[in-house]
Amino acid sequence: MENVLITAPTLQDIEEAHVRIQPHVHRTPILTSENIDEITGCKIFFKCENFQKVGAFKARGGINTILSIDKSKLANGVATHSSGNHAQGVAYAAKIAGIKAYIVMPNNASVVKKNAVLGYGAEIIECEPTLAARERTLSDVIEKTGAELIHPYNDYRIICGQATAAKELIEDLEITLDYMLAPIGGGGLISGTALTTKYMSPTTKVIGCEPAAADDAYRSFKAGKLCTNDAPPKTMADGLLTNLGEKNFEIIASTVSDIMTVKEAEILAAMRLVWERMKIIIEPSGAVPLAAVMKNKAFYKNKKVGIIISGGNVDLDKFFNH
Repeated sequence: MENVLITAPTLQDIEEAHVRIQPHVHRTPILTSENIDEITGCKIFFKCENFQKVGAFKARGGINTILSIDKSKLANGVATHSSGNHAQGVAYAAKIAGIKAYIVMPNNASVVKKNAVLGYGAEIIECEPTLAARERTLSDVIEKTGAELIHPYNDYRIICGQATAAKELIEDLEITLDYMLAPIGGGGLISGTALTTKYMSPTTKVIGCEPAAADDAYRSFKAGKLCTNDAPPKTMADGLLTNLGEKNFEIIASTVSDIMTVKEAEILAAMRLVWERMKIIIEPSGAVPLAAVMKNKAFYKNKKVGIIISGGNVDLDKFFNH
């Protein structure tokens, strides 16, 4: 039976999504680092979605959405646009469902992410690296193939799937967090995280974290209306390049306490710290929340902080091809 969500997910919706995706995703570990706690002055619990299937939390939303759609609607496959992690999530979910996936990707997308999408058997259609080009190309692909649209973030089924990461973090910790942090791109992860936290840990405040170079969510939050990045933003956090979705903004406006922005050098420093001290690979997008904590030490001093590390898909050629 098709699960159509026309309003923001309830706790029951999130619980049902968790059951639906469980056979196909990892219950990722929560790691801590005494060294990073000393540096930041607070106690941080890292929910490591860099160890998730496809290397990012996006597997959760992709699988929940495709498994929620009536099979008769999937005869022509699914289509989406993405710079990388959502592309892999949808490609992986389509493989599980045994259907075709058409993925529109910007021509400057990470090679490692493109190769992963192809590895799951999806077809990539490249376009210019602007949101307008992505949406126009996707529209053409859907018209040509009849594929079902899977929006990267502006979809309650996607939000519901992404919400399960925070659900696991809250369930697996024996303490109540003061703050829950997640990065913001289109807003699927932060809106899902905020809903889960509101339902399961209402005293925990949710803070979104965003690159200053792509701060449409921050500006939207402060203005109380949806703002966009007019020019394509330039940030190393390539998973956070897209504009905030309408459904996502509505949830964020009512459930998120604040949005903090960080500069490129701060993202790089946070990523390097995790690589060096925790010995795990995280991508720039996943380092943004830690960068926000490092930038605002007085705010987080002596607090218990949950951070969702969104992914670990790094294009290593950028580092080693010299």
